[in-house]
Amino acid sequence: MRLFFCFCFFFMIIFTASAYDPLDPNGNITIKWDIMSWTADGYVAVVTMNNFQIYRHIQSPGWTLGWAWAKKEVIWSMVGAQATEQGDCSKFKGNVPHCCKKAPTVVDLLPGVPYNQQISNCCKGGVVGAWGQDPSSAVSQFQVSVGVAGTTNKTVKLPKNFTLLGPGPGYTCGPAKIVPSTVFLTTDKRRKTQALMTWNVTCTYSQFLARKHPSCCVSFSSFYNDTITPCPSCACGCENKRSCVKADSKILTKKGLNTPRKDNAPLLQCTHHMCPIRVHWHVKTNYKDYWRVKIAITNFNYRMNHTLWTLAVQHPNLNNVTQVFSFDYKSVAPYGSINDTGMFFGTKFYNDLLMEAGPSGNVQSEVLLQKDQRTFTFKQGWAFPRKVYFNGDECMLPSPDSYPFLPNSARRSLASLSTLSLTILVLVFISVW
Repeated sequence: MRLFFCFCFFFMIIFTASAYDPLDPNGNITIKWDIMSWTADGYVAVVTMNNFQIYRHIQSPGWTLGWAWAKKEVIWSMVGAQATEQGDCSKFKGNVPHCCKKAPTVVDLLPGVPYNQQISNCCKGGVVGAWGQDPSSAVSQFQVSVGVAGTTNKTVKLPKNFTLLGPGPGYTCGPAKIVPSTVFLTTDKRRKTQALMTWNVTCTYSQFLARKHPSCCVSFSSFYNDTITPCPSCACGCENKRSCVKADSKILTKKGLNTPRKDNAPLLQCTHHMCPIRVHWHVKTNYKDYWRVKIAITNFNYRMNHTLWTLAVQHPNLNNVTQVFSFDYKSVAPYGSINDTGMFFGTKFYNDLLMEAGPSGNVQSEVLLQKDQRTFTFKQGWAFPRKVYFNGDECMLPSPDSYPFLPNSARRSLASLSTLSLTILVLVFISVW
């Protein structure tokens, strides 16, 4: 019995750790239900989805939200979203509900729907931006009219078993909890109103639940070493090895090749790492007080465009970023006093869309960093990042012993140069005196 409890405790620790992101410890998606008015047999609520994750967003084909009703509730109508199935509504005469399923599944509406079907922050195809990238786009809303539900705070029962796909698996949602009613300001900001009842649902992300293998990898190179450290072989698994496409294949000229499939199955370019995304970090130049890095992101998936992409990097010298040339940059300080993490993302209308695999399937920028003489060094791979995340998923880094280290000859040359300089200064000093 004791062994059983130890096993359960160990499993809980592993599961919790897999859902914890050390670079974004407080990141989550909060779903808030605000009951705005009562109806004859239920209520009208505004459901707001806030993405409080710094660098993880929900991309196309968007979010899918599900839950189970506590009683025999139905959805009479929706604005800004729709249920994917109506279910069996045969017991209703006259007006037929929008959805009668015990466990409805709801999706966002597409852009361009008629205005009478819209509400604020809706109709973006389920795409929700990252909070750290653009807080104004990190929210999605819809309105739902619920029937057969109770018409007071005491008779309304909270929905259960919430699920969130964003767009794939990975999110785990907790139970709904009643919280203080949301307060709203009128347009003239002179009067406050509040919801009749409010409850929250918190969903957290785990890469362990989302996929068996990483979705990206990292390669390294530097100006002081001819060696290029590639991504590890089969870094993202080799399940797609048989269906991959060579870069010079004639299949690439066929129409419809880039059309995404319903199951989101990738069509990857054949590589030794078999990753959809590769991030390359190149130490480019060394100046007296600064050093320069080139970052390149390459897409190897012929069926996927990445909108609103983000790249989070942990490196000790990111506390002294001087200039980022082609990307936007924002410092991320998950622990306040430690400023070693930054988020790169595309410049709007320029390179915020990472195209599918091919000639245009890459984005790149250079970063200029100021040296901190107390910590700066090229030795032992210090110039390379500790962690790299693409769209919120951690990328696989090469083994540390394969990094392009500073050669011993270069160290001797630098030491000899320093000795020679010191000798010349001493001789000049003696001659002056």
